[in-house]
Amino acid sequence: MRHALTAVLERNTTFTKDFVTEPYEAGWAAEARWFVRTLELEGRELRLTAQISPDGLHWCDDDESTEQIVKDPGLVSLRVREFGHWLRLRATLTGDDPRAKVLIYLALKS
Repeated sequence: MRHALTAVLERNTTFTKDFVTEPYEAGWAAEARWFVRTLELEGRELRLTAQISPDGLHWCDDDESTEQIVKDPGLVSLRVREFGHWLRLRATLTGDDPRAKVLIYLALKS
């Protein structure tokens, strides 16, 4: 039987500058999927990149997943596979006086 878990990392959180999520240890999982629901977006865009780490301290962008660019409220997803142990999401806000209100979920499966 496969194991699955969905972690809610941000719930109706408003950001006004670039941010990263808290690191999440997921070494047991074979696959992961980030879901980001943007409720409000001011500025030009929100750029989302999955990051991976061997130890939860040192990070690099996941070269296998595709960066998502959000220009309007809605739901986007990023798939991550073969990531090692730790995951986090890096977000960049662009434009004048940017602001994004988001919900961020991490869905994991063994």
